Amino acid sequence: MATAEPRRSAPEAAPASVSPASVSPAPAPAGRPRALWVVALVTFAVALALMLALPPLDAADPDPVGPVSRYPAVASAAWTILSLGLAAQSAGLLLARRAPRTMLVVAAAIPIAVAALAPRSFDLFGLTTLPVVVAVVLVALRVPLARLWPALAAASVLVVTGGAVLWALNAGGFRADFVQGLTGSIGQGVLQAVGAIGLPLLITLVVLSRREVRAARTAEATAVDREADARIDAAVSRERAAMARELHDIAAHHLSGIALMSAVIDRQIDTDPERAHEGVRQVREQSTAVLEDLRRLVGLLRDDSPAERAVETVAGVVDLVERARFRSDVRLDVLPAAAGPRASRPLGDGVGPLAQLAAYRTVQEALANAALHAPGAPCTVTIDDRADDHLAIRVENGPATVPAVGSTPAGGNGLRGMRERAELVGASLQVGPTDAGGWTVSLRLGREDLPTPAPPVTDADTAARPATDATEGPR
Repeated sequence: MATAEPRRSAPEAAPASVSPASVSPAPAPAGRPRALWVVALVTFAVALALMLALPPLDAADPDPVGPVSRYPAVASAAWTILSLGLAAQSAGLLLARRAPRTMLVVAAAIPIAVAALAPRSFDLFGLTTLPVVVAVVLVALRVPLARLWPALAAASVLVVTGGAVLWALNAGGFRADFVQGLTGSIGQGVLQAVGAIGLPLLITLVVLSRREVRAARTAEATAVDREADARIDAAVSRERAAMARELHDIAAHHLSGIALMSAVIDRQIDTDPERAHEGVRQVREQSTAVLEDLRRLVGLLRDDSPAERAVETVAGVVDLVERARFRSDVRLDVLPAAAGPRASRPLGDGVGPLAQLAAYRTVQEALANAALHAPGAPCTVTIDDRADDHLAIRVENGPATVPAVGSTPAGGNGLRGMRERAELVGASLQVGPTDAGGWTVSLRLGREDLPTPAPPVTDADTAARPATDATEGPR
């Protein structure tokens, strides 16, 4: 019993080592031993049933066409040899799992021995092609066509040889004229080989090709679905990052001011009631502003409600600084273009709307950080609009004059949001401490190509225009 276990486990491990190597799906008859037994038994049963049924069916035909067939008697020597040959061919199909090409050659070689030993089985000899057909299907399903050609060629030669031997021995084709007999026997064998090997091979290859096409389409559809899911996940991640930036910019700017003013009100409520009341009004204004910004953002996210789609611009930085002056010392320096095609254009002209929004949010976040981490420190916002190819914005604050109130060691989302916005619009962002102990944020935005300004209209052109119109009118 100790030696029987390895013998049982070795055949069971063979399919695991063979199946991963084959790319095309293998059918059940060529991969499982039980299925091969079923195929072999069914093949022999069908062949034996035809051996028993063909003679009575042919005898029952009232108007036979062609020469009368002479079938060997049941249990005669020719009938027995033919049945044993069919049994051997069917048993050879069991080799389809371990030696498929050898199985095909054996199935095609056995009919030669049957033809030599039982030439009187001429009328039933065509049944020997049934196991050959089954063998061709099994080997075509198991072995790639590039490695199958030698076995197919050998099987074809053997089928032709078997038919030629039977025809020569039974009909005496070589006695009268050797050349005519050889030509006739080879012709009969070629036809038999085409029917036994060519047609089954063609049908099997068509089935395999359709199966591979279906598998390829399934794999392609799966890949497309995965790619679509990956794109959706990437889009969702980008949207989540964008919403996080917006929420952080809105909440940090307003709520940091509310927190600072609340701390100041707590100290002034007993000593300076008037200024405490003014601080409460400012807290109310900041709370209303943050609610309006959040309502607008939620409206943009919802599909079932109209939303205000106002986009902040560089010009809005002026109002942003004015509102920030209520809680800290903030100064605004605007350096507009003094000459050139942009001298009479609005602030930030040539900068795209997304880049202007990034600039506005950067200043907003920088002012909120200055008020939170450096309370009481003076802050300067500089908008340099003089260059023709870029717009520069700088927010610089000094060191804190009083301890920070409400700041936490965790954070960094504001700076990360600034960098993400700058990368999104292709801007250059620099942040860091100053030599005086403060902090600076510098943003540089590129401009788009400005349209060429129209030439000024002179008095001569104005005087000549009516005459030109008069001459073009009759046309």
